[in-house]
Amino acid sequence: MEKHHLQEQPKITTIFDFEEVSSVEWELIKMSEQEEDLICRMYRLVGRRWDLIAGRVPGRKPEEIERFWIMSTTQGTFWKKAVNEIT
Repeated sequence: MEKHHLQEQPKITTIFDFEEVSSVEWELIKMSEQEEDLICRMYRLVGRRWDLIAGRVPGRKPEEIERFWIMSTTQGTFWKKAVNEIT
């Protein structure tokens, strides 16, 4: 009798395989004043399209830009600056 070997199926990664990262664990991302200004202006133009914004800020990834935005707006300092520039 012939033995049939079962081929190992490749593991499919799902969104449930990753641990959720709390924003409490994030370190503050330092941005220059020029980067902050550019992020603020780009956000007003394109919204939460972090990949487009990161494409205009040299050396920054979309994840960094989004994390910076979340942390800055949560603390209120950056958000106040953005609102004051509009009015």
